[in-house]
Amino acid sequence: MDGKRGRPRNLEAQNSILSASYDLLLENGFQAVTVDKIAECAQVSKATIYKWWPNKAAVIMDGFLYAASERLPVPDTGSAYDDILIHATNLTKFLTSREGTIIKQLLGEGQFDSGLADAYRDRYFRPRRLEAGSLLEKGVERGELKKNIDIDICIDLIYGPIFYRLLVTGEPLDESYVQQLIVNAFEGIRTIKQ
Repeated sequence: MDGKRGRPRNLEAQNSILSASYDLLLENGFQAVTVDKIAECAQVSKATIYKWWPNKAAVIMDGFLYAASERLPVPDTGSAYDDILIHATNLTKFLTSREGTIIKQLLGEGQFDSGLADAYRDRYFRPRRLEAGSLLEKGVERGELKKNIDIDICIDLIYGPIFYRLLVTGEPLDESYVQQLIVNAFEGIRTIKQ
């Protein structure tokens, strides 16, 4: 015994639950997914799901992230500009894909379900912000970016317009737009104009 309480998660059952929640989300949308349906599809009990997740929103977010995580690798080219361009372009491609449309659903549902809003903030958006912040901090450390920049504001400056187009204006989101966005953002945060 290693002194830990409870049994470790059965990875096969966990992966089955995550896959089932994601498949149901894609097929039916958030509202139609229930813990009963996830349990039935994954061939586990509801008690098993509730043992590992506090609510439907948490298991659905983890299922979404389980399926989506490979689509958003964190680049490390040695250049803050290139890293942010790749990161923002990959995020934009993902958000405009079939799977990415789920983010819009989850954001909409989160306006009425605080558990879901907490889940997507904690499990999806905060990790993306940490990734972007790390890329910008490396740029500051390497002297590519101004030392006094506010990392959080820079993240909002770069990524906010992507979500604005996605959720508000509906204007096209493509690689050309992202490139122009990054060029303009870096004009204000670079140490030397390049």
